[in-house]
Amino acid sequence: MRVGFAAALIGLWQLVVSLQLIDRTVSSSPVEVWHALVSAVTGSELWLNLADTMIAAVLAFVLASLVGVVIGIGLALLPSVEKVVAPFLDAINAMPRIALAPVFVVAFGLSISSKIALAFSIVVFMVISAARAGVRSVDVDVAVLARTLGATRRQMFTKVLVPVAVPSIFGGLRLGLIYSILGVVTAELIASRSGVGQLLQKYAGLFQTAEMYAVLIVLAVVAGLINAGMTRLESALLRWQPDHS
Repeated sequence: MRVGFAAALIGLWQLVVSLQLIDRTVSSSPVEVWHALVSAVTGSELWLNLADTMIAAVLAFVLASLVGVVIGIGLALLPSVEKVVAPFLDAINAMPRIALAPVFVVAFGLSISSKIALAFSIVVFMVISAARAGVRSVDVDVAVLARTLGATRRQMFTKVLVPVAVPSIFGGLRLGLIYSILGVVTAELIASRSGVGQLLQKYAGLFQTAEMYAVLIVLAVVAGLINAGMTRLESALLRWQPDHS
C-alpha cells in the first residue's frame, strides 16, 4: 500500500507538470529529478556537503542533549529555582531563534560554530521541556511509597525518577535530532561556506529545480532513517515498559 501510495503521488506530480499547472521555473518532472538524483548520488559534491551538515547537526544535538537533560532534570528537582527561571526560559523559547542566525554569523563567522550555535539554541529548549515533563510525570503515590520504604535520595533518583522520565526525554531527543538537522540547514541557507543548505541556495539561485529537489529527497531520506534509528533505539532501551514491549 505504501508503494502504491508513493506511485500515485509520483503519477500526480507528473500529471501536474505535464498539464503545466505549475510554473516550470519552480517545478521539474519526476524523470528530471530522478536523473538529477542519480547524478548527485554518484558524484562527490552532495556527499561532501551532506557530511558537513551532519557533523554540525550531530555536534549540536549532543551538546544540546547533555545541557538540556541536566538543566531539565535539575529544574524539575528544584521547584523553587524552577519558579524563578521558568518565565525566562519560556520567553527565550518563544523567541524565533532563526532570527538570531545573523548574530551567530557575526559572532562565529562562516564556520561550523555558527551552524552549531543556531541548532543548539533550537534543540536545547526541546530537551529541557521534555526532561522537566518526564520528571513531573512521576506518580506521587509511587514516590511516597518509595520514601516510606526507606529509599535514599540516590535510590529515588535512579530507581523512580529516571525510569519514569526516560520515555519523555527520549521523545524530546528524537524530535531534537530532526530539528538539529533543520537548524543547521537553515543556518547554511543564510550564510555558510559549505553544507546542504548552501548547496540548495546555489541550485535555487541558478533555477536548477531538479537538482534542488534531488537534494531535498536525499535530506528527507537521511532524516527518516535517523528518526527510524532513534525509534528502534528507544524501543530497545525501553523494552521493560508495557507500551514499548
